Amino acid sequence: MKEPPPESRYASVGIYDVLSVGFRRTSGKCIPSKCTPSTCILSDDQQSCKCAAGYFGDQCDQVVTIKVVCGKDSIAVFVIEEFFQYYNVDLESVHLSNPECRAKKEVIGDVAFYTVRTPKDRYSDCGGRPVERNLTHVTYSLRMMSDQQVYANIVRDPVITIDYKCIYPFIHMVSVSSPVLPVASETVLMMDHLDAAVEITVYRDEGYVEVFGGIPTVHYRDRVFVQVSVTRPRDFFNLRVDECWVTQTPDPNATLSLSHTLLLDGCADDETVLFIAKSITYRNGTMEQGGQNGVGSTVRFSFEMFRFIIEPHELFLHCIVHLCAHEHGESCVPECKSVVKREATLREAFEGLVSYGPIRLKVPEQPKINMIFTLLVSMAFVWMLALVLILLIYIAKAGSKRMTSHTPT
Repeated sequence: MKEPPPESRYASVGIYDVLSVGFRRTSGKCIPSKCTPSTCILSDDQQSCKCAAGYFGDQCDQVVTIKVVCGKDSIAVFVIEEFFQYYNVDLESVHLSNPECRAKKEVIGDVAFYTVRTPKDRYSDCGGRPVERNLTHVTYSLRMMSDQQVYANIVRDPVITIDYKCIYPFIHMVSVSSPVLPVASETVLMMDHLDAAVEITVYRDEGYVEVFGGIPTVHYRDRVFVQVSVTRPRDFFNLRVDECWVTQTPDPNATLSLSHTLLLDGCADDETVLFIAKSITYRNGTMEQGGQNGVGSTVRFSFEMFRFIIEPHELFLHCIVHLCAHEHGESCVPECKSVVKREATLREAFEGLVSYGPIRLKVPEQPKINMIFTLLVSMAFVWMLALVLILLIYIAKAGSKRMTSHTPT
């Protein structure tokens, strides 16, 4: 057993699914009269309060946006700048357990974050806790914290600490006698300083449970269920599928083959296209209400199978996708008012192309003709016809003899 190699795509899926974030001593100056039990905690004398973990603001109604990206060679944490500004914590005072591993400011989709990226080879140097291992996973744990704010010789504000971890699965290297065909296609996009992987997968059923293994083969007018999703980092971006089209070859820009448009400007351009909005359960057990275009990190739609009028009859699906920061989620949703007028309201969207294929048409089997049986039937018909002719000739001759024998001499 060993950790996933840098080029292991399947291992990387589990990497980004599991993380844990914790807060400690992040009490805020909330207003006791406006304290809501679910977001803030009152003191015993009810004269003061502090925000519950994960919230801040005078009414403890602002959620702390924290994202952890568990990379193949590094671990990164992103905390929204507004959280630190509320507590008057400047960038220079934020670091990991080792103060030498300091935070930097990054702007992603117009949203500012304090972030620390820790290469795997500097994990221990930056104060990483002892690596935990079991039979299936290895866990890395780090802490982001602020310096004490000293006024003269006293401290009044608490230290902010954020604990986070990444859990990587072990993988077993297995040799197989025949190649395994991919069941999904993935592309990596760059949004500001952050890599994002977008995957397209084709399913057999509306519940998006059974993935096609190898090359999908579909009957005429059967529905093809497509899922486009951001696989890493999970829940960091909203995804909008802006355009999808089908070609006869793997080349999305092929001019010598036919093409057919399914989605245009984020809206259905084929009359059979349906967006599927349902709760989505990922492989790590987390759930998301999504499926609609631009609403979450996953888009699901389906279309009826077809073929082009000339060969080849294989279909290759290509989609242009956009990434939007969660904070700009509303502007990521396309407005499909009509076929003629469609509004594109994206702000600072980042674009990329993801392709999948081939998808093959399953043609109904034609009844096979048994040539031997046909030949025997033909020969039997010829023999029967010959026997009938011989019989007719025999009868004619017999009749002629009778007539001759009865003729008077």
